[in-house]
Amino acid sequence: MSSKFSELKELIASAEKDAVAFYEKGNKAAGTRLRGALQKTKALAQDIRNEVTAKKNAK
Repeated sequence: MSSKFSELKELIASAEKDAVAFYEKGNKAAGTRLRGALQKTKALAQDIRNEVTAKKNAK
C-alpha cells in the first residue's frame, strides 16, 4: 500500500477531532482547521489518483 494512502488515512483521522468540535460545539477555529485539513485531503487524494493511473497505464 502506498505511503500516501496511509498519510491520507491519518489526515482524516486527525481531522475528526476538529469536525466534532465544529459541528457539535460550534467552535469556529476548529472549522477553519477542518477546512484546511480537507483541502490537504483533496490534494493528497489527487496525488494518489495520479499515482494509480500511472501505475495502471504502465502495465
